[in-house]
Amino acid sequence: MIMLELHAMNQKKKILAINTGSSSIKFSLYETGEVEKLLCTGSLTRIGHEGGAFSVTDGHASSLASESVAVPDHNAACAYLSNWVLKQGEAYKPDAIGHRMVHGGPRYSSPQVVSPELIASLEELVPYAPEHLPQALKAVSQASKLFPGTLQVTCFDTSFHSSMPPVARFYPLPESIRSEGVQRYGFHGLSYEYLLGELERQGGRDVAQGRIILAHLGHGASMAAVKEGRSIDTTMGFSPAGGLVMSTRTGDLDPGVILFLLQQDKMSAAQIKEMVNRQSGLRGISGISDDMQVLLSMERQNLKAREAVDMFCYRAKMSIGSYAAVMGGLDTLVFSGGIGEHAAEIRGRICEGLDFLGIAVESSRNDVSSPVISPDGSAVTVRVIATNEELMIVRHTLAILAGTVNRP
Repeated sequence: MIMLELHAMNQKKKILAINTGSSSIKFSLYETGEVEKLLCTGSLTRIGHEGGAFSVTDGHASSLASESVAVPDHNAACAYLSNWVLKQGEAYKPDAIGHRMVHGGPRYSSPQVVSPELIASLEELVPYAPEHLPQALKAVSQASKLFPGTLQVTCFDTSFHSSMPPVARFYPLPESIRSEGVQRYGFHGLSYEYLLGELERQGGRDVAQGRIILAHLGHGASMAAVKEGRSIDTTMGFSPAGGLVMSTRTGDLDPGVILFLLQQDKMSAAQIKEMVNRQSGLRGISGISDDMQVLLSMERQNLKAREAVDMFCYRAKMSIGSYAAVMGGLDTLVFSGGIGEHAAEIRGRICEGLDFLGIAVESSRNDVSSPVISPDGSAVTVRVIATNEELMIVRHTLAILAGTVNRP
């Protein structure tokens, strides 16, 4: 695994990882060597909206910056972030920069060194992820201006799922459509790759080679079925809008619904895009909030809040059952992401009634988010593992910087 290779390199380099979202940017700066040392981590939120905030903490969680910021777009946001790093001087100057790219389309299934040719190719892929790729490309452009000559690497969220077999990868569509790259790609790949590495570190190689369901449950939510260390299926498909119920995204939706809205002139394509990505999921069902903690606090008094939470758990439970079926059983279930790591009530509800699969949760362990929340001796080990996409970006970037991955 890449983690083991990098620890053996003893390369003391500073790597800046930039994780660009649709309306926010997260970043982390690591110094690598015999151990990976976090120098700082931060975020800039609500890009293009009022009430934005820029915050940074050091490796010991002490605040380095906490400011109210209003930036009009991702160009301004990337410039703000990069200028802050530059102002810290030589101690924070990166030797390389890694970027999370949500979509590699049919072209890219491994990290790539940034070049003019790569940028041109990725611009052609924007229709595959119009909510995410343009913003990430702006981050690359700004970094090129402010850190001239610094190696930049793109790391694709879809790469992890390139091992999916044809029965899982392809939609039952005509070949003329499939040949255009319309297929299931899957996402959260950097998170899943990190979780699989952590699972091996905590449980050993045999555990990491078993039948595993990884559940990244956050603002965006998905699950992946992993067998013998390879992704064999995942809930998200052609876009990050498919699969599980999410904070503001629909998850899986009958295509007939879209056709009905279009044919009856109920909504335009632009309105449907807005509805699918920003007005649905927990927010759409509840009519209150897209925040799981808010809904949990209100569900006893508000039926809509309860319905939203119930639907989230129901769809997650369905996916666990289906993935256990396609893998011929289950050895390990891992919860991660903001909800998966912190919402004990949700973990418990998802696992409730799955004892026929060997899944059980011990309340005393679950309530405090112990690393293992299943009882001793359970047929299925249920774990809680904090994910770290930025560290996975750092590892991929260092691998290229150190020459362990071929550079063009």
